[in-house]
Amino acid sequence: MDGLDELKLALIDTPDCSVTSQFEEFEDEGLRLTSVFASDFAQAIGMLSEGDVDMLAMPAELLHGKQMEMLSAGCEVVGARTPRRPNLVLVSDNKLDYQPRLGIILAESALVRRQLRRARGGLRVLSPDAFASIRELDSPEGDSVEIARWMEELRQSGEIEGYITSRAVYDSVGPTARRHALLPDPKDRGGVHFLPLPYADLVILIARERFPSSISKRVSESEGETCWYVQDQMISGLDSQMLERIGILVRHRQVRSLMKQAEEQRDLTLEQACHDTEGEVTEGEVHVEFRIEVLSGNGRHTIGLDRVIKYSQYRHATISAVRDWDVLLQEVSRPVPKDFYTDGDAPAFIDLEE
Repeated sequence: MDGLDELKLALIDTPDCSVTSQFEEFEDEGLRLTSVFASDFAQAIGMLSEGDVDMLAMPAELLHGKQMEMLSAGCEVVGARTPRRPNLVLVSDNKLDYQPRLGIILAESALVRRQLRRARGGLRVLSPDAFASIRELDSPEGDSVEIARWMEELRQSGEIEGYITSRAVYDSVGPTARRHALLPDPKDRGGVHFLPLPYADLVILIARERFPSSISKRVSESEGETCWYVQDQMISGLDSQMLERIGILVRHRQVRSLMKQAEEQRDLTLEQACHDTEGEVTEGEVHVEFRIEVLSGNGRHTIGLDRVIKYSQYRHATISAVRDWDVLLQEVSRPVPKDFYTDGDAPAFIDLEE
């Protein structure tokens, strides 16, 4: 305990990621949490560096592009919490497969719009701003909750069929329509799936340098730390435009669950990931699954990378995956070379600039 029985924790909540709710369920007999709220990252990191609080808990997406600011304040990421509800939901009376032809679905995220076009043709998938411009309406303003309320009014009036939002925003708005989760696991191998947005519902813990690890580990969670490490290595260097096109999923998987999935989908590669070099099933160790993908603007082309590795090896495997992913993107985004000089020009498989 290092003599500390009370931890003063600064919290930053966003409409899509409720940090407060994660710590309402926190239980530790020897450690009592005292929470204070911060309005933004600058205020919170100032409170932390000046010693007003012991630790900062906030959505990981707020740190993207600001790690130098954190390091210059003498702070570092010391842990993370497991995402509770990373999957978005479709708010509509009908499931995606039963939407009427040319029905209008609104989605703020560019990635989700591409995923919807891939999953179901014949729909008009638009951003709220694009829809407002087409209908000559005032563009929605405010945070995700205000935009969701605006879209809910359009849905109730029959102008749109549905819209995409996070589960946290859905609970805040309280619409009368049903919700349909956009899940990452397809029913059949190669089927419709929706990888979560980068840093979806991921809460990170920041403290001053040399903060006792014996305390941070009591607040942090192993799966959350894995999620943060992999995503930090894979996407922390991306600009905001490229980040909007990336879908990524990181989670812990039990061997029995993986073996069942491999059997249902007849996936020999996935099954082999659960065996050691002697062919024995390694049931005693948790595995880490991470998947990342980029979609073309029309959703017709997808390039992705899937890995399943033992927990004890995931850090080394992540470094290898970063190199493989960079090579993969470089190859699929360049024009296809000609086999013969009379061949016509062939465009790249995916244009990373579109």
